[in-house]
Amino acid sequence: MTTLAGGTDTLTRDALTVLQPGFTGTTAPDWLLRRLGEGLASVGLFGRNIASPGQLAALTARLRAERDDVLVAIDEEGGDVTRLEVRSGSSFPGNHALGAVDDVELTHQVAHELGRRLAACGVNLNWAPSADVNSDPRNPVIGVRSFGADTELAARHTAAYVTGLQSAGVAACTKHFPGHGDTAVDSHHALPRIDVSADVLAERELTPFRAAIAAGTRAVMSAHILVPALDPDRPATLSRRILTGLLRGDLGYDGLIVTDGMEMRAIAGTYGIEHGSVLAVAAGADAICVGGGLADDATVLRLRDALVAAVRRGDLPEERLADAADRVRALARWASTAGRTPAESTGSEVGLHAARRALTVTAAPAAGSPESFKPLTEPPYVAALTPVANIAVGDETPWGVAAELLHLLPGTVTGTFSAAADGKEDEAGEEAGRAALQAAGPRRIVAVVRDEHRHPWMASALDTLLAARPDTIVVEMGVPQATPRGALHIATHGAARVCGRAAAEVIAGL
Repeated sequence: MTTLAGGTDTLTRDALTVLQPGFTGTTAPDWLLRRLGEGLASVGLFGRNIASPGQLAALTARLRAERDDVLVAIDEEGGDVTRLEVRSGSSFPGNHALGAVDDVELTHQVAHELGRRLAACGVNLNWAPSADVNSDPRNPVIGVRSFGADTELAARHTAAYVTGLQSAGVAACTKHFPGHGDTAVDSHHALPRIDVSADVLAERELTPFRAAIAAGTRAVMSAHILVPALDPDRPATLSRRILTGLLRGDLGYDGLIVTDGMEMRAIAGTYGIEHGSVLAVAAGADAICVGGGLADDATVLRLRDALVAAVRRGDLPEERLADAADRVRALARWASTAGRTPAESTGSEVGLHAARRALTVTAAPAAGSPESFKPLTEPPYVAALTPVANIAVGDETPWGVAAELLHLLPGTVTGTFSAAADGKEDEAGEEAGRAALQAAGPRRIVAVVRDEHRHPWMASALDTLLAARPDTIVVEMGVPQATPRGALHIATHGAARVCGRAAAEVIAGL
């Protein structure tokens, strides 16, 4: 076996190359820099790693001082899932808002500007876009991360997003193959199952991925979901039938295949991350994403050693590991070349412009048309009916309209109300509604919800509010599946900061 400079043999180096680990802190730890010197080719960034654009640029420059072609990946979808602006909310609306506008040129512009900002900070691989068709409205993890429930709409906007992002020199990673939209389970917590026929999958789930491949997506991320019509035994991330047979063979995809986070319970809770990583590479995955929750040198060494041991046992062909490592290096070469020329900006306000266009405003029948709505001139009380955030979104990113209304209507007051899903949601919702009424006093109420249709307590709280105060304004910042109600109903199609700004402008008459 060949030994390379620095004492690392080829097999060990390849095992390190296929890993995409995260780390803690806003500076690169010594162990990470050491592993880059030994063959590690990718690093994953999360909100915990980012304090400011300047700090992020310094961090990525330090990584490149150790390895100039390192892939620096991030989960920056814009909208609800943001890492660049994790503490303030995104300057770009997410996929669902872009799908609501349905202007592919606008989607291209938004993705290009987002990519330009990533590239300026030294990031060259984005785990986006979500190509999932959100066909199950109960979906707890995709929702507004999807362009919508219409297959063709999702396909054309996925392609536009891919080309926009990559035109800025940042590789797109289209996810979650073969499609995470028809699930009512979050794969962060358990293994979802999609029980539809292969024909339905081909016509619905796979269509946006075909569009992404045709658009030249440089990477595709696998989903931790069981799809019995494709493979009754193993989830997509660990399935050779799905990754090699379907994605590589039937769809003709030749780029990098990245796994979703291997520490997610759908894999870690069933196979363990070491065994799961071996199975994933054997199935056709090229890069193992780990680090959302596990982010240390010990984890990297465990995974490296598990891959090496699997090759030596004969459980993982050495040529498969070598092929995976070669694909990682090939993308690193593309990214290091594509990002050399700074991309031209499509305008700093393109995100806000898109968020404004995405609004759907409906007036109550008694109130007449939305045009007859009289904007607020006095500061209101904002009742934020807040669900538990899914892990992909995180609970550290602010959302809502209160901060933006406070800017436009100084003196605006806000309160947060929530309820546990313990079988007594109607009672909990009524209690939350009564508490909001008491806290609001004589102020006009703006009730902010997120996926009312998925949360019975939230619907009950709105019932209570509207029965007592029919002049309440309702702002839906999730998927607007529930029937619009309130004196004015504003659907933002996402909870990005710019979506809150656009809604606040309507409320304040701007």
